[in-house]
This record gives sequence, C-alpha cells and structure tokens, in this order.
Amino acid sequence: MGLFNRKIGGFGEDIAEAFLKKKGYRILATNFYTPYGELDIIALEDDTLAFIEVKTRRTMKYDVPFASITEQKQKKIVRSALFYLSSCDIAFDEYRFDAVSIMFSRSGQCPNIEIIRNAFEAGEQVIL
Repeated sequence: MGLFNRKIGGFGEDIAEAFLKKKGYRILATNFYTPYGELDIIALEDDTLAFIEVKTRRTMKYDVPFASITEQKQKKIVRSALFYLSSCDIAFDEYRFDAVSIMFSRSGQCPNIEIIRNAFEAGEQVIL
C-alpha cells in the first residue's frame, strides 16, 4: 500500500472514530496490532464489544468499500479479535464485528459514512 493510501486510510479511521463516538460507542483502542493483523477500532456499544473494520475510498473504481472485507480478511480480523479477548483482564459476554465505510466525493467534502453492525460472524473454521 502506498503512502498516499495509508494517509487516506488513517484519515478515514479518524472520521470513523468521531462518527462512532457520536453514535454512542466508547472507543477502547485504535490500530491494535496482533500477531494475526491489525484491528482498526475496538469499542463498546452499550455492553457489546465491537471490533470495527474501517474501509475508506476516494473512488468506486475498485468496488464499494465493504466488498474489500474478503473472507480471508474476516479470518484475520476474527483471529486478531480472539487474541485481544484472550489478553484482556475483563471478560466480555458479547462481541461482534462491525464495518464502517467512508466514501469521499470527488470534491472531497462531506464523506458518505455507513456502518454495518454484525457485518460478519466468527466462523467455526477460525482457530488460533
């Protein structure tokens, strides 16, 4: 990934974080690195822990942002989430995987922001 794309991605994650806070999420961590990959945002919504993948796009050239969360990417996110859960001092009864899409207009103003709660589930095939 190029430097420009990383900057756009980081900017999108900042926008997603502010958006989630307005929606009532309490941010616990951002850019949490594990041996399996990175978790963009970890947050609480009420009593549910949410692992949130953020996808930012400037163009629809390569499909909608959510389409880039492939099955392989989902497995990495789930493994990373399980690693996070195993390293916590607090037990969480409920957790889920959300996705946030940030789509900038050509003018660069007012990005379109969408959230999908329970975007995918942890499959039985995921083993640490």
